[in-house]
Amino acid sequence: MGRAVAGMLHGVPDAVVGCSGGPDSLALTLGAEWASRRTGTRIRAVIVDHRLQQGSAEVAARTRELLAARGIDAVVRPVDVPSGCGGPEAAARTVRREALLEAAGGAPVLLGHTLDDQAETVLLGLARGSGATSLAGIRPRAGSFWHPLLGVRRATTRAACREWGVTPWLDPQNDDPVFLRSRVRRATMPVLERDLGPGVAEALARTATILAGEDAVLADLARRWLTERGAGGLPLAGLAGEPLGLARRIVKTWLDDAGLETSFAHIEAVLGLQTAEGGSGVDLPGGRVIRRGRLLILAGQEDAQREALDG
Repeated sequence: MGRAVAGMLHGVPDAVVGCSGGPDSLALTLGAEWASRRTGTRIRAVIVDHRLQQGSAEVAARTRELLAARGIDAVVRPVDVPSGCGGPEAAARTVRREALLEAAGGAPVLLGHTLDDQAETVLLGLARGSGATSLAGIRPRAGSFWHPLLGVRRATTRAACREWGVTPWLDPQNDDPVFLRSRVRRATMPVLERDLGPGVAEALARTATILAGEDAVLADLARRWLTERGAGGLPLAGLAGEPLGLARRIVKTWLDDAGLETSFAHIEAVLGLQTAEGGSGVDLPGGRVIRRGRLLILAGQEDAQREALDG
């Protein structure tokens, strides 16, 4: 456990560990403390109390005391989770990450996602019909958020807690069938292991690793294309000359840069403007794409389109 963390901490002066008190994050925090004595990294634990469950403050305080007894600097950050925002899970994740980033002050934030979490993420992405970016799952380093335990099974974190002599908090929501990920964890994955044989979780996680590398290549190609040709809009001739997979990524990146929400259907509709008449358009959440002559432009960017044509 500690060695998995140490490999990420070499040369890192400070790091924050997000700790809920559950087996994964508790094992990560104790492993990070072990690793910090070998790397010289200053470790701080942040316990985010979402205040969504009765007794959450007591759980957070107990976790802080447990870590303090092990010589780990730990603080509790209570947060308010707004309603809406894509559901309670998504809203809680958003405010939790905001609290962790604020506490980290620019230092990396270590999170306790395991190989099992990665496998579940890939499976959920497959069920949604997602592309490579989603199927690549949780990246080992995603900006300030680092995930040292993606190669570690959930059973190993529980065993590590037993070896360290600590009792983790078991979140009842992890067994609540109202949550989709809980159903995948408790029902779907065991069936796949039974029917397809052992190693399904490892295979799904390996798929994420492979796709992450391939997705990075495609993302770089799309970014270069837009840098070279995307000023003022998307030139239809250039877009039509690209393989369909790259054309889709170019459109997605262009729309993402504009802050627009996209789905596969949105991207296909925008690509369909290549054969539409001038003046045709596609409405998207938060904006509209219009065909103007030989360019695709975003509504409201007519000035940029004229500059591109003049150039």
